[in-house]
This record gives sequence, structure tokens and C-alpha cells, in this order.
Amino acid sequence: MDYKHLIVLVLALATLVKDCVGLQRFAEQPKYTEVNPGQDGLLVCKVIDKRGVCSWQKDNKPVGIYPKKYEWASQYGIGQTTHMGGDCSLWVRAAQLEFDDGLWECQVTASDFTTQDALTSQPVRLVVRVPPQRPRLEHEGVHVPPGHNVTVDSGAMATVKCVSHYGNPPAQLKWFLGDQEISPLHPQTNSTEPDNPRTWSAASVVQIPANKDRHGAILKCLALHESYSARSVAVEARLDVKYAPTVRLLGAPQIDLEEGKDSLILRCQADANPTASIVWRRAGRSEIASLQESLQLRPVGRRDAGLYTCQAQNSVGTSETLSVQLDVKYAPKILSAGPDRLTTAPLFSPAAFECVAEGNPQPTYKWVQRISTQGKPFLDRGRESRLVIDNVTYDYQGEYECRATNFINGQERTATSDPIALQVVGAPQVLRSSSAAAGHSVSVRKGDSATLSLIVCADPRPRHVSWEWGSLRLEAGSGIGRFRVDDVTQDSREDCYLATLHIDDADLQDQRPYYLVVENDRGHDRHAVNLRVEGMFSVEPLELSYLLGIAGGCLAAFLILVCLCIYAIRTRKCCFRNRNNYKTSEKDSEKADLKSRSDSTSVPPLDSIYTTPTGFHHHHHPNGTPGSPEAMKVRMAAMILQPPTRV
Repeated sequence: MDYKHLIVLVLALATLVKDCVGLQRFAEQPKYTEVNPGQDGLLVCKVIDKRGVCSWQKDNKPVGIYPKKYEWASQYGIGQTTHMGGDCSLWVRAAQLEFDDGLWECQVTASDFTTQDALTSQPVRLVVRVPPQRPRLEHEGVHVPPGHNVTVDSGAMATVKCVSHYGNPPAQLKWFLGDQEISPLHPQTNSTEPDNPRTWSAASVVQIPANKDRHGAILKCLALHESYSARSVAVEARLDVKYAPTVRLLGAPQIDLEEGKDSLILRCQADANPTASIVWRRAGRSEIASLQESLQLRPVGRRDAGLYTCQAQNSVGTSETLSVQLDVKYAPKILSAGPDRLTTAPLFSPAAFECVAEGNPQPTYKWVQRISTQGKPFLDRGRESRLVIDNVTYDYQGEYECRATNFINGQERTATSDPIALQVVGAPQVLRSSSAAAGHSVSVRKGDSATLSLIVCADPRPRHVSWEWGSLRLEAGSGIGRFRVDDVTQDSREDCYLATLHIDDADLQDQRPYYLVVENDRGHDRHAVNLRVEGMFSVEPLELSYLLGIAGGCLAAFLILVCLCIYAIRTRKCCFRNRNNYKTSEKDSEKADLKSRSDSTSVPPLDSIYTTPTGFHHHHHPNGTPGSPEAMKVRMAAMILQPPTRV
């Protein structure tokens, strides 16, 4: 077989293997999917004979894999070239309109660069639902509020439009006349909102022939959407067909009318043909309130409250009389707060304030005290019109406000009085509510600086401020050693001062209570703050015992060394004596001589210790006479310096 036949055979075998394996292809493509905001959405994408790498695009832009946001649905590794990894489905976690709503595509790269079997699914929409606004009705381009009428002449066509804004997907609109579903004039139209293209506006138009039989029929537009809690929201209007005289009162307030803010238009609508004349009257007054169909109050005031009636009349007859009761709400107003703008109270005595306000509905009261605590500028002190403080302390000193509150249409209306000041005079008082005092202790690490601070209030100003501990006492502005007391400084509160004790290089022995003592002309106060000093290391007791052990070992070694030195000296002396070959007779005479000297005195003189033994007298001593102390010292030094010689 030649070379060319071999190449043909290899190509044929490769083609056969490729045909047996097969090209990768979709088993299931993504489908249109809707999810509620915050829910997880699954985009299904499954591939047969997958060898390429899966990926996703949204709105023609690649999407990465991010834990807890975009995650693969399959446990197999995406990107494997085995048949096991054919699931490219994607979880979209906690779906959000601004990030996840759009057109999604599943893509798979080619098996290899020579095989053109890359896959791209059809774009499908993942819809993150947004509940539309409540649908609204429009008649001849005018908004018809819920519960109002669509007025039309008998025999005419009533054209009504229903609009639902800002939904995703757009709401599905249906029409009902009474209990019967009716068809719209044209199919529903959906368009994106100009100011929010991700949401939709749905509109539908219906035309209804108006006749007397349909007078009073309910026209309802029903908006269907999965994100509504009840899956649907309806808006209704009543058909008003003119015929023989009847009247209907429109515009009765559906919410509270607030004085000076709301306007009111009451309509006494005559259902009559020909047109009827309308007369408005107010109960308790003889004059006519209006001869128009509409009674307008712009804006309403409390003087407009009362009972109103309307009546219509035409050539056919006179209508019944309709009435509406108007109740005008108005915000609270403080009439008085006091008794005075400034009240002075001795410490621990009672004090009282009173507030009077008007409003409709009747307001409730709250007394607040202005405080300088960060994040909480006011402190509640009472919920009645009269505030009584049974026991005045410096915590109560400051400015007070009376707040009168009522609610109109669910909104709070509040009036606030001018500030009322409470001045407290008396003996000093350390504020137990300050941070250090409230916790009763301050903790620092050993070697750090400690700062103990307390706030004290007094009127008149304290004349004496000091810190005490043990037997020590430091006045404000003084110091001793590591201890220093700052001069008293003014606190943010009136008649309150900051007293501070600094302790440098805190040690365990500094751990104790420290007392702040404050005095003025009216008395004194005393309060303690405990200082806790924490060791630098948690194993400090172990280290101390370790050091003591080392010291003991060193001492024992030193004693052993001393004993060895003494032993060495004695050993060398012995050897020295043996090396000079002392004679027994000489030793005996020397011992007798020493004994006689010892007997002659109980405490020999110092030089006698170094007296030369008798046995040495026959030797020549160049450093003095043989028995002199100098010669003995030379002899002893030689014994110490000279190593012992074994016999």
C-alpha cells in the first residue's frame, strides 16, 4: 500500500468515527419564563453529544457565572467534552428587573475548531414581574375616578378607555358590563413606558351604546397580572344616561378633607332629559348655596363643615333631595404651653408643665426634652397634656417642647410649642447615665494609659472637684507621678462639667475603684468608677514561675560550682604536699609546733595562719625568710595555680 492510499484510509476512518459519534445538538432549548422579584428562575438548556463549552447571553451580552446570582443547574462541570455534561441550564438567583429582565440565549461552542457544530438557542424572554399600577378609566380623554359616573346622553355611544401603567409583563385587560364580559373595540395595545422601558403600558377601549336600560350599569375594567396578590385588580364606573329627572350626588369626599389644603367639588348630577336645574342648600341657612350643578369649595375651611343638599327639576318633574355631610379636618394648633417660658426648680423637688391645643380630630400630646446625645436629639418625657416631674434632677434640666399630633388621611400632623426651659439648682450630682458611670468600670491593658471620665452637673458651679483612691487625693488641675487630673471642662449640657482622671502606664496595682468627689455651696456628691487592668499576656503567672525556676536553678549551679572550687583547692594542696616528700618526723614536729601555738591563744593572729612549717626551714626561699608570711603566701599561690600531680 502506497502513501496516498494510506492517507485516504485515515481520512475515511476519521469521517466514520465522526459520523458514529454525531454532532452536538439541542435536546431542549430555553423557554419564555416569568418570575416574581426576588425569586429564582431556571432557564433550561440541554444538549445532546455536548463537547463544547456552555455559555449564556442576555440582550446580546455575555453573562458570567457568579455564585448566588448566576449558577449552573447541573452538578457536572460545564465545559467538559464528555457526553455526561449535556445540561447547560442556568439558575438566575433572586431575579431583579434592572439586571435580569431581557432576552436570554444559550450557546455552546463547537466541538473543535474544525467542526462547525456550535449552537445558539432562540432568544427567549425572562420576565421579572412588576405589578402594574391600579388601572384607570378615561372617558373622552378625562380620567374617571373610581366610583364616579360615565355620563352620556341616551342613544349615544360611550367610549371608555382602560389604561394600566408600569407593569411587566403588561397586564391583560378585560371588560365587564354588569356581570357580562364584553369585547373591546380593538385588541389590547401594549407599549413600553417612555420613562422606564423595562415596564409596559396596556390600553383597551370599549364602546357601549347608551340607553335608559343601561343607566346605572357598572362598567368594570379588570386588569389581570400574576404579581397582584389576588391575581387581578378592577376599576369601575357607573353609566349615567340622561332621561327623566333624577339626581345623583358625585364628588362626595372619599378621604378626609383638610383645611387649607384640599379643594372639594360636589356635583348634583341630574339624570334627566331635558336638562334639569339644580339647587344647592346648606342646612341651617336660608340662602341658596349654589344654582349650579357643582358646588365648589376651594380650599375647604372649618367654616364649610355641615350638611349640604341638592335637588333637580325639569319639565318632567322634581327629583328627590340628596344630601352630603362635610367634615373638615384641621391640623393641631398650640394655644398655650407653660406656665412660663422659664421655670426654676430646686434639685429633687417636683415641677409641672401644661399644654393646650386644638385640632380635628382631637390631638394627642407628647412632651419631649432636647438633649445633646448623638443620634437622639430628643427624649420622651410624657404623653399627657400635663407633664409632672415628681423628682427633678439635672437629667431634667434643659428645654422642653409640647407636641400636639393628629392624623389626617393617615398622615401625621404635628404642632410644636415654643421651647420651655427648666433650670435646676442644687447640690452637685454625678450623672449615673454617663458611659463610664453606667458601666461602673473601665478596662485597659497593662502598660496602656487609662482615662476615667464622669459628667457632673451643679448649679452653682462646683467649687471643689477631686479624685480619690486609697489614701491619695488629687484636685482638678493637679498630678502626681503617673496620675493626672484635668481641669474641669464645660459639657455640652448647661451647668454640666466633665471631670477626667488620666493614669499613664497602667499596672495591675492600679486596679481599684476611683472616686470622683464634687462639692458646691449647696452640697456634694461622690461616685466611683472601677479600673480593670488586663495583663499583657494571658500566660503571665506561668512565665513568673518559669523565671523563678530558672533563678533557682542558677543559684543551685552556683553553689555546686563553689563546692567544686573548694574541693579542687583542697585536692591540689594535698598533691602539693605529697610532691615535696614530707618526712614523717617533720610532719609530726610541724603538727606539734602548730598545736603548741594553738594552745597558746584561742584566736591566733592573722599572720600566724601563714607561718612556715618547721619542715620547710631547710629549704631555700628566695621570696623572704622561710617562715615569713610573705613566703607562706607565695607558697599558697603556687599551690592554687599549679595543677596537682598524682603520686
